[in-house]
Amino acid sequence: MKNNKLFKVFSVSLSLLGLLVLFSGFIPKDTIEKPKIKQPNIIYILADDLGIGDLSIYNENSKIQTPNLDQMAKEGMRFTDAHTSSAVCTPTRYGILTGRYNWRTPLKEFVTWGNSPSLIQKGRLTVAQMLKDKGYKTANIGKWHLGLNWTMKNNSPEFDHFSDKSNRLNFKEIDYSQPLKFGPLDMGFDYSFMIAASLNMPPYVYLENDKATMLPTDKTERNRKIHPFSSWIKGDIADDFKHEDVLPNIVNKSISFIKENANKDQPFFMYIPLPSPHNPVLPIAPWKGQSEIKSPYADFVIMIDDLMGTIFETLKAQGIDENTMVMFASDNGFATTNDLKTLRQKKHSPSYVYSGYKGSYLEGGHRVPFLVKWPEKIKPNSISDATICTTDFIATCADIIGYDFKDNEAEDSFSIMPLLTNEGTYLRDATIHHDKYGVFAIRKGDWKLIVSPNSGIMASGETKKHKGVSAEEILYNLKKDVKEKNNVADQFPEKVKELKEILIQQIKDGRSTPGKVQENDAISGEWPQANFAFKD
Repeated sequence: MKNNKLFKVFSVSLSLLGLLVLFSGFIPKDTIEKPKIKQPNIIYILADDLGIGDLSIYNENSKIQTPNLDQMAKEGMRFTDAHTSSAVCTPTRYGILTGRYNWRTPLKEFVTWGNSPSLIQKGRLTVAQMLKDKGYKTANIGKWHLGLNWTMKNNSPEFDHFSDKSNRLNFKEIDYSQPLKFGPLDMGFDYSFMIAASLNMPPYVYLENDKATMLPTDKTERNRKIHPFSSWIKGDIADDFKHEDVLPNIVNKSISFIKENANKDQPFFMYIPLPSPHNPVLPIAPWKGQSEIKSPYADFVIMIDDLMGTIFETLKAQGIDENTMVMFASDNGFATTNDLKTLRQKKHSPSYVYSGYKGSYLEGGHRVPFLVKWPEKIKPNSISDATICTTDFIATCADIIGYDFKDNEAEDSFSIMPLLTNEGTYLRDATIHHDKYGVFAIRKGDWKLIVSPNSGIMASGETKKHKGVSAEEILYNLKKDVKEKNNVADQFPEKVKELKEILIQQIKDGRSTPGKVQENDAISGEWPQANFAFKD
């Protein structure tokens, strides 16, 4: 009897199962829930003043060996024609986070200081905010150098200058005991650990989640020297701040963040702007004295490469290497203050075959190493000769997560995903360069036009105001003249006209991407370097 009942129950169950299988074929596919594919983790590592010739993967005659970054290139894609949006650091950082050319802001030349207000304005979309809104956990760990809105003592007025040298050492009214009024946490970052500006610029305090980890109790000695070419400016310093430890601390914080967030359901985005190899050059043991050419700068680059290796190893050890996109770039070219004389004597060329250095509109000022690794998407040992710009980062991330920009967002950013995956078309047609003094250049194909260079620096690439007279326009064909020695503007007036018209249009339109015309930010005073764009 019992067996009979069991048989009946079993028969009914089989019948129901058969009906389910039969009718499942009629259930629309849209209603069947598919397993969610986790978005990739995204890490952007930005070196400071690292020349394209300082990586041995780029420079066959390099006297500095960078095996970890070379391996990154071999595992992913190496770009040979990548450019920063400016030849100095603050503007490039602005472009990376916002996808907008830096000269559209009130900062038309030079850089911000440790007490400058935020260059990124409230309401401006950043890549961190965009990714956070799409479910990413976001972190900023490193050198900020984009200005910060400090809390002031006794209701003192906030700083309102960006690059005023006369006011750069005024810190007495900053209330370090209070959080920033406007900082990375207000721009989409969930976590932040940083220094305010370059490692040679006060105040020398760590800021964790927009608040000083320790209040400054002293001032540094002015121009304290570690090497003849390595010093920093006198200013407020906290007891937990040692210049030599800043780079290792940033890397250790980055590794901790990776381990804490590696295998959670939520993807993460990390922006890691390194403070090095920018002056002061501070290699420590075991890297100090280890370079072939016995140069502190070369030691420092080797130290960076080794520490980058620890980050790459951490990703693999956590099992997230395959679905993590890592980008590595520099914020501009090599800085001549980093013992260029010794490097030349040792036959090491930090700008590789290019003319110019940091600050210059010449290629060595803004053509930088640019590596991308993402094993799930990018074929190993890939090389791209496409002309790209660091402003393209936010559009690339938008492409990954499926975000559509509003007209007032990422106005100068084009996704490089078509280049990384070899699918689709990269849409950047022209790239605008900008030098230390605000001189414009524009690149399209093999041609590069420098406009009104006599308002800034010499065509030789010297980063100082010149007293002589130079040509009103300088045109180079980079395919034939990669060292930029022969001005052919007189021979190709139509090309000069074409490039100048594109430059003027993209300045006036407030954007270089398709969309509604936008306003460039207002400035106080004149903007002489761009006057050519508004003449009748």
